[in-house]
Order: sequence, then C-alpha cells, then structure tokens
Amino acid sequence: MAEQLVLRTAVGKHDHVKPLKDGRVRSSRVRLSFEEYEPLPKAFRTMVRGGDLDLAEMAIVTHLLAHHYGKPITGLAVPLWSRLPHTNLVCPSASPVLTPRDLEHTRVGVRAYAQTSGVWVRGILQHEYGVDLESITWVTMEDAHLSEYEDPAITVRNQSEMALRPMMMAGELSAIMGEREVDPSGIRPVVPDAEKAAQDWIASTGVVPINHVLTIRTALVEQHPWLMGELMELFDEARHVAEADGAAPPPAYGLEANRRSLQLAFTYSAEQRITPRIYDVNELYPSI
Repeated sequence: MAEQLVLRTAVGKHDHVKPLKDGRVRSSRVRLSFEEYEPLPKAFRTMVRGGDLDLAEMAIVTHLLAHHYGKPITGLAVPLWSRLPHTNLVCPSASPVLTPRDLEHTRVGVRAYAQTSGVWVRGILQHEYGVDLESITWVTMEDAHLSEYEDPAITVRNQSEMALRPMMMAGELSAIMGEREVDPSGIRPVVPDAEKAAQDWIASTGVVPINHVLTIRTALVEQHPWLMGELMELFDEARHVAEADGAAPPPAYGLEANRRSLQLAFTYSAEQRITPRIYDVNELYPSI
C-alpha cells in the first residue's frame, strides 16, 4: 500500500470541515495535518509568502494577488466562508449617513484595502448604489498579505493606536467594513434594509459572494495529478456528514457552481486597482 501524502493544512473552524478535523472523514491516499492559526488570516500570509503550509484556506482576493505576483499556489473552488457585503458596511446608529452615497467625501475604514470583504463592499457600493469610490478616503490598518502590492493613492494608513470600531465611534470614520464578528451594539448597516437588499441582489444576479476558498501548493498538484480530485471528494464528503448533523450548508462546491461569483470579484478587483487587468477564473482554478 502506498504511503499517505501528508499535507500541512490550515482551515478555519467551520462546521462543514469538522468531520475532516475530527477524523470522521478520511482518505487512504492523503492525510491532512491540521495547524491552527489565530486569527485565520495569518495562514493566508504564511501560504502566499512561502511558509510551511501545503493546503490552506485563502481569501480569494489574496489568492488573486498571489497569482498576479507569480506565487506557486493553485485554487480549489471549495467555498469555506462567505458573508453578505450589504450587511458588512456599518456606521454608528445616530450617524447622519442615511444612504450609501452619503459616504462620498468622507473617510471609511477597512483592515486592508485588498481585503476581500472590502472588494465586495466597494463593488456593491459602486454598481448598486452609484457611489463614487474615488471620492472616499479609505483608511487602512495594515498592508496586503502580498508584500509586493502597494495601495492606491485614495488610501491612507491609520497612524493612531485606535482600532477601526473606536475610530468610527469617535467620529474619525464615517463607516467601517470587514469586521469578522460584527457586534451590533451602537451601529447599523449603511445600506437600508441590508439583509433584504443582499438577498434580493443574490436572487437577481445568481451570485453568492464568496470570501474564502482552498489553495494548494502548485508543485503538489503537478507531482500528484490525482490530488485535486481527492481533496474535492474529501471536502464534499465532509460537508455532507456535517449537514447530516445539522450544520448549515455552505455554498455549492466546484468551479462551475462558483464561476460567476469568483469572476465578479476579480472584475471588482481590477476596477478598484488591485490588479491591472481582469483575470479569468480559469487562470487560477483548474476544472475539477
């Protein structure tokens, strides 16, 4: 019997991957050796900067930038985490910001300009609400995961000791986005009736906005042509086991099911000067 291929793996604490982590779902050909990162984006940075990971959850815009700069990683269209951009942009409850266009000529905070959540939010602001993104000063807390990337001139780095939420509540920012866990106290979405607006947008476009998928070191894909299919089967089996236990189903797995979402995020990224051109999904994700 051939020896198992061991992959150093980092994925988040999602219900639909628990059966892989606790050993209920296994493969005779590959073993996932899980490593925990807190917070999870540290794993993204490790993966794209050539650290000790073979398989990792990855924000899709970070993967896009990694591809642009020639990093040897390949995508697997297994959506691991997503969020609704309409609900993720928030302002203080008593804010004079009543519509998205009220953000023009103000300062809006985001962890990093190339953060996937920010790309989705800005794309929605521009295309659904007519917001002039160039009129906003985007206040960032840190650089992109790719050291080669430079933020555009419409950004400014926060130089204070304050975090995004306190800065907003102190009146230094009109709104913020990209918080992983959004505490609803004292705030509200900038988009009116945001949950309904998001669901209506999904229904009309057929796009479920995806934030994180899987990435694997390209050398492993080249060395083991069977590996991508095996991983897809493993993660698909894990989601079915989790759903049978009552877990909320994630978006469908596979490239075709997620093509429109990934392509739209890549289009938004080019429009927002994260990449110099619109990359085609097929350049980053082999068909499985």
